[in-house]
Amino acid sequence: MILVTCPREIPPILAREIEALGYTVSAMHAAGVEVDAPYEAVYHLNLWLRTAHRVLWRLGNFRAATPVEMYEGVANIPWEDWIPADGYLSVISSIHTEAIDNTQFANQKCKDAIVDRLREKRGQRPDAGPRTDRSVVFLYWHDSTCMLYVDTSGTPLSERGYRKHPGKAPLRETLAAAILLSTKWQGAGHVVNPMCGSGTLGIEAALIARNIAPGTIRQNFGLLHLLPTDVDAWNKLRSQARKQSHMRLPEGMEILCTDHDRRVIDHARENARGAGVGRDVKFDVCDFRETRIPRLSKNPSGHDIIILNPEYGLRLGVESELEETYEAIGDLFKRGATGYTGYVFTGNLNLAKKVGLRSSRRQVFWTADIECRLLEYEVYEGSRREPESDSPADPGEDHPATHPAS
Repeated sequence: MILVTCPREIPPILAREIEALGYTVSAMHAAGVEVDAPYEAVYHLNLWLRTAHRVLWRLGNFRAATPVEMYEGVANIPWEDWIPADGYLSVISSIHTEAIDNTQFANQKCKDAIVDRLREKRGQRPDAGPRTDRSVVFLYWHDSTCMLYVDTSGTPLSERGYRKHPGKAPLRETLAAAILLSTKWQGAGHVVNPMCGSGTLGIEAALIARNIAPGTIRQNFGLLHLLPTDVDAWNKLRSQARKQSHMRLPEGMEILCTDHDRRVIDHARENARGAGVGRDVKFDVCDFRETRIPRLSKNPSGHDIIILNPEYGLRLGVESELEETYEAIGDLFKRGATGYTGYVFTGNLNLAKKVGLRSSRRQVFWTADIECRLLEYEVYEGSRREPESDSPADPGEDHPATHPAS
């Protein structure tokens, strides 16, 4: 069984991605999706999924009320069929049980069970430590339920490998993709991103528009350090994925990112080059109020959007100092973006009210422990200024996909 993890509120988006790849979603949880598919499907999922965090393959499911029982359950799994005895192993986990109060001790006990079995079966044991760039095992132990997975992603899929300069409080690449896939934009219209920071929204938009599989950007995955992986089949899929990408953006489409800080723009431009879309994203240095907004696109399948992720006044900035910024966002929408759909992604609903326009839709997302909203505004002549309102999110359910390893 495959468990694909993601941040809270993203499973419906992730499920649509998985189904578009031709796989069956068997269950959806608060922070993940289960998939009925053979092991070889993890190649495809790691290559193409834009909103996933990790792709996990389950090896065992048992009950354990004590550390000894957990050790024994782990030791009963045929690790010699999965983990190279001469390799490198790390254990990550989600622990919530009265049987133990130290996550590191649980990880160590799990690791001991694996390497002890490998030493018994193969005559040697792998090195072990915290690095997640080789063989990775995920231990889920909640109450008396234990589930053991191999992590076929290794390093989280949110780490595409192109962002050499993350900037301040950056959006994860997977969250940026989820935000874009939640808008009316369908990959053909203009994307305008003032306050672009490290450029992640613009870069992810270019990857989507050009049908570039995000897994083709980086080289290393956990599956390459698991014995059942057919490396030739993996390389063939990567080659096929590259051939499916488009050489350029759809005709007439622009992706425009702006920021007032030239050094930030230089870093964002370098990130775009690292993703292979350096020619697709245009970067300008200017105050967000002065951002050039292209004329409406003529592509019949296009839908033009302008999207901002301003500071929240929580970790960066001071709320009172940001009120004018949010008011100016509403003015920018009204003044220059008629015919576009405007979006504001923010973790501060009090500041969101300062935009002063009635939102047509609100969608909950989470970034770290901050509950955020993606607010949608239809921009037309005479758009009315009205206060915003919102409500808290459902905290979700208890499952391995509710508390995935970070």
